[in-house]
Amino acid sequence: MIRNELEQYLRKAVPDAETIELTIPEHAQFGHFTTNIALRLAKARGKSPMDVAEEIAEKLRTVAPEGFFANIEIVRPGFVNIWIATGTIQNSFKEINEAKNNWGKPTTIEKQTVVIDYSGPNIAKPMGVGHLRSTVIGQALYNIFTFAGWNAIGDNHLGDWGKQFGVLIAAYKEDGKPEDISIDYLVGLYVAYSTRMKDVAAGGAELGEAARREVKKLQDGDEENLAIWKKFYAISIEEFKRMYNMLGVSFDHTLGESYYNSQLEGIVKVALEKNVAIESEGAIVIPIEGIEAPMIIRKSDGAYLYPTTDIATIKHRINEFKADCMLYVVGNEQAMHFEQLFSAVKKLGIVTDQKLAHIKFGLMLGEDMKKFSTRAGKTVSLLGLLEEAIARAKKVVDEKQPDLSEEERQKIAEVVGIGAVKYNDLSQNRQSDIVFNWDRMLNFEGNSGPYLQYTYARLKSILRKAENISTCDVDNLKDETELQVIMRLQEFPEVIESITKQYFPHYLTDYLYTLAKDTNAMYQKMPVLKAEENERNARLALIAAAAQTLKTGLELLGIKTLEQM
Repeated sequence: MIRNELEQYLRKAVPDAETIELTIPEHAQFGHFTTNIALRLAKARGKSPMDVAEEIAEKLRTVAPEGFFANIEIVRPGFVNIWIATGTIQNSFKEINEAKNNWGKPTTIEKQTVVIDYSGPNIAKPMGVGHLRSTVIGQALYNIFTFAGWNAIGDNHLGDWGKQFGVLIAAYKEDGKPEDISIDYLVGLYVAYSTRMKDVAAGGAELGEAARREVKKLQDGDEENLAIWKKFYAISIEEFKRMYNMLGVSFDHTLGESYYNSQLEGIVKVALEKNVAIESEGAIVIPIEGIEAPMIIRKSDGAYLYPTTDIATIKHRINEFKADCMLYVVGNEQAMHFEQLFSAVKKLGIVTDQKLAHIKFGLMLGEDMKKFSTRAGKTVSLLGLLEEAIARAKKVVDEKQPDLSEEERQKIAEVVGIGAVKYNDLSQNRQSDIVFNWDRMLNFEGNSGPYLQYTYARLKSILRKAENISTCDVDNLKDETELQVIMRLQEFPEVIESITKQYFPHYLTDYLYTLAKDTNAMYQKMPVLKAEENERNARLALIAAAAQTLKTGLELLGIKTLEQM
């Protein structure tokens, strides 16, 4: 890759630089690449940044092969702007053209294992919009790490244990344990019982005590309560599968909190033996430096909490999965919990050199900048959201493609609607709250899923009309728009690598949007099918490479593409 070559030449030209930083300017007049190395070295060398920049430019011209650069320019206060020669860019396309759908994959990598914890809905509750962000961000990271050569393991850590099951089991028994139940029934049961628990005058305290007894019995292995819990679990899993199938999401493991129940007593015992945990008012807690509230791992009544389960989970992932890195795709509001958890497992000696990271994300907001909900203030179900996205996309498709069959238009609507929802999430900085706007999401122009899907379909249409592409002579790619597409394609491996280091999927959406704009600009300016044969073949090869990269990138984001739209 051009960037890798340039970095090598810079290391030779600037051996005293600890790091080599290259950026791609937003505006073409500042070069293909720019570096601020001179600004960082000026003080150490005892020279002005402009003098150091001049030295770097001169040295670069000597260490790089003749014809690699088109121009090197220094600008105040000490930047070195670099233009790559046309021949160098043309020749770089050969590697891209030959790689086909493997373009972007690293050629060599020390295979490491990353465990990605994502989605994690609660049993006995339907998946709401709040689960969407963790699910699609986690799946995108899983896809990208796999593509980048890692051994990626996706684990859906279900909320299938804890005090809420005491409430549910107590309410279910009170209701006579009906045989035919559903998710909606369980939600109604939980809400009604919880509401009554708050009413002290109506015996709420007794109801709460009954719920606590039931959850303790469940944790102790009571056969009746376990059978009821398994019934709730099975109903929930079927509901989750329906959502995951619509979203195109899958997992290698679905190990919920219940999986670790037998290990919790041992976790507490070891924590006490190592003097990592202490007793406090009857509970067992782990004090965490810098955080006032300790992490409770066993309550005074002997019940365990999800922090205890999370410690057992990390131990399992290291011992069984041989994890080198663990990523937790969980909302911003859990930041303190993960700070406590990561500190605790290090104090316990469970984690040594493994990397732990909380992949934070913000809330999904409505256009009124309030938490996304129905007009009645209730949580929006994920199923309802996806069905509305498909219905809205169908209206757009019906207007744009009235000649297609109903079946074809429905298929397009499903791909476009669900793709629009995913892209709306993934195209924004995950750490920020995001605003849910239907018009922007389903717009076929601008930075949206439908725009990229439509661009891909248009490129494939050109390639179908061409029927076949003979040998590509890269010397025929010389217009500035063609060279710009090649340079953009060159960035793809770097974008993939940056996401495996920083975990931001919007780096990929930003890249794909820019690639689509550059490719559209190229074929709008340059004739393709009507060009002379040599130019035609070269441009078709370039369009094929751009289309493949768009397809690869969208698939990594979990977004389907269509050959025709």
